[in-house]
Amino acid sequence: MASAAQADVTIGISLSTTGPAAALGIPEKNMIELLLPKEIGGEKLKVIMLDDAGDATQATTNARRFVTDDKADLIMGSSTTPPSNAIGAVALETATPHFALGPVAIPPERMKYTFVMPQDVKLMADVIFKHMKSKGITTVGVIGFSDSWGDLWLGQFKRLAEPMGLKLVADERYARADTSVTGQTLKLVAARPDAVLVAASGTGAALPQVALRERGYTGPIYQTHGAVTKDFIRIAGKAAEGAILASGPAIVPDMVKDPGMKREAETYVKMYEGKYGKDSVTQFGAHAYDAFKILERIIPVALKSGAKPGTKEFRAALLKALESEKEIVASQGVFNFTPTDHAGLDERARVLLSVKNGDWAPAP
Repeated sequence: MASAAQADVTIGISLSTTGPAAALGIPEKNMIELLLPKEIGGEKLKVIMLDDAGDATQATTNARRFVTDDKADLIMGSSTTPPSNAIGAVALETATPHFALGPVAIPPERMKYTFVMPQDVKLMADVIFKHMKSKGITTVGVIGFSDSWGDLWLGQFKRLAEPMGLKLVADERYARADTSVTGQTLKLVAARPDAVLVAASGTGAALPQVALRERGYTGPIYQTHGAVTKDFIRIAGKAAEGAILASGPAIVPDMVKDPGMKREAETYVKMYEGKYGKDSVTQFGAHAYDAFKILERIIPVALKSGAKPGTKEFRAALLKALESEKEIVASQGVFNFTPTDHAGLDERARVLLSVKNGDWAPAP
């Protein structure tokens, strides 16, 4: 029995199921529990899930436990950028493949073991800034989280938007747990930008959306893919109308053209809403769905190497499979990881949505 247990493929998962990022972590946890297979490639699967409450220190502790105590072959998590960055550091230190379910802000040279399930910020920022340009927008105000998620979007504004001729006229920040952005909003309105970009995620993205409309701002408000949940529409209410959001395609299967992606998106939506009800899907749950679609492809390949789960050789085989398997079709896109590209997604992985009559619609 001891040798059989040692052969289990072990996955350690750290999610933000409590705290400010719970709106992201809970759908991920729900999807994993719905989807969780008992085995992949004929090998039993052992999954350990822990809560990190969105805290980078706790995420680090969880990741170290997975590697040291549980002998994990692969780590997943976390739900937002700061704890995902922290887990990535442990992954690099211990040579353990890592699926980040939140976007990361990790230098390329430290990304050897981290693979990112959400769409890269550069990919999603590109479609937002091109839409702004097409609408004749020239000045933009940004209000975002005062952490690495906000930093990522400001960085892409400088890299992508400014060369397009867009000018940043205001940069305001707020903490994920804040309950008011009155001061920041007043400064934004005073700057009179043609458009505002909210670089936030989860239900916290609704706070500036509501505050800007309450203070009479009538220009277009853009939101990132971190805000694409029905909870955002519910909390923002009428203020959400007309918001423009970059999104992964999983929550709008009818807008997906690629037949394989469409099939996976429909499967994801049917599975999740079948358990949690209509309009309960988020793209955060889709990231967890996609992670297991990738595992279904790479674990059998790694096992063919002859390496045994629980060993550094098996972790190396997983890494090799991740970087060599091509056209892995999932709900949010088609993944093609390489040794120099651990985002692995292209333009098939993005759509531009707006809020119309309390629901999603194609952006005008």
